[in-house]
Amino acid sequence: GRLTGISGVSGSGKSSLALDVFVPALRAKVEGKRRFQGLKTVSVDEDVQEVVLVDQTPIGTTPRSTPASYCGVWDNIREFFAAVPEAKTRGWDRRRFQFNGGNGRCPVCEGRGAVELQMHFLSDVWVVCDACGGKRFDPDTLSIRFRGRNLADILEMRVDEAREFFSFHRKTKTMLDTLHDLGLGYLRMGQPATTLSGGESQRLKIAEELGRNRRGRAAYVFDEPTTGLHLSDIDLLVHALDRLVARGDTVVVVEHQLDVLSQCDWIVELWPVGGAGGGHLLYQGAVAGLPAKTPTGRALQGYRRGLVASAAGN
Repeated sequence: GRLTGISGVSGSGKSSLALDVFVPALRAKVEGKRRFQGLKTVSVDEDVQEVVLVDQTPIGTTPRSTPASYCGVWDNIREFFAAVPEAKTRGWDRRRFQFNGGNGRCPVCEGRGAVELQMHFLSDVWVVCDACGGKRFDPDTLSIRFRGRNLADILEMRVDEAREFFSFHRKTKTMLDTLHDLGLGYLRMGQPATTLSGGESQRLKIAEELGRNRRGRAAYVFDEPTTGLHLSDIDLLVHALDRLVARGDTVVVVEHQLDVLSQCDWIVELWPVGGAGGGHLLYQGAVAGLPAKTPTGRALQGYRRGLVASAAGN
């Protein structure tokens, strides 16, 4: 139920503390182990049942992975198409409408919508499949329509369009609403994972986590989640972190960005320099008590003065 920020100058050991010490130790504790690399003891609430590292690595390495499939809504969509009378007449079930396997996918690209060209002296590239035109499915499968749309039409929809189209189904709409709230309403449902930015991939992971029904709580660790994000995207990210905190999860962020650090309940600041001279604890405690003389304290103090001046000017 708290947001903790790990701050400090570049190279001071923030990621090493979070990823090399904290995450492995916490996972070991949750799994019931008694030895922790780099730590003597670890204390954790019994409700914490999983440790989740959320970074900007791709959600998939091939075009098969899409926003719709990653967030789970494609399973619901397949059920809708399998319930169409014509599909039932042909004896097709939900397996016909998947592009990761089955008989309904394009046999040439195997449901990817693209084929990989191997370049001898350059990086391999993906090009649109000539057989299906990027639609992923064979003509027979695409002949089945749900509410006037076939599978290729659904995959071409933007998330915001799909929110309206599937508004009748609470579970599907809830997930699409979450993607919209995270600023991803412009993504196509079938957009290949290989075309997503790091920030988009990260927010898809957050959406998937927000949509999960957990019995217990989770501890989330973010390694500089604002990297490459626009200021408006950072605001959406902060709201998403607040949602995780509000439901009782533990959230730890390694971060420089002052909009995020100013919202933290607890700050751990490392110092004094990058490299071998770093790795020392300068401060840990409530963000309100952060001394103005520390690097993060000075930066936050200037940040707050800027907010006050901006408010006064308005």
